[in-house]
Amino acid sequence: MARVLLLDNGTPHDIFEVVAVTPDVVRVRAAYLFEIGEELQLRIDDGDTVTARVRGHVGPAGDADKITELELTR
Repeated sequence: MARVLLLDNGTPHDIFEVVAVTPDVVRVRAAYLFEIGEELQLRIDDGDTVTARVRGHVGPAGDADKITELELTR
């Protein structure tokens, strides 16, 4: 499975449990639920920096069980 890091001012943070990666969408679990529509800077597998927009959260009612869908905008 790919490694996905959140970049904050260029500093990488390993906060995601990666569920799936496709060319257009990354599905992750995280302790924090980002706002829908929020844009994040990510690094996937030590590659280039990509921009992703939070598309939504799916899953059961508990926050810990939610899967966040991040749409890659590159």
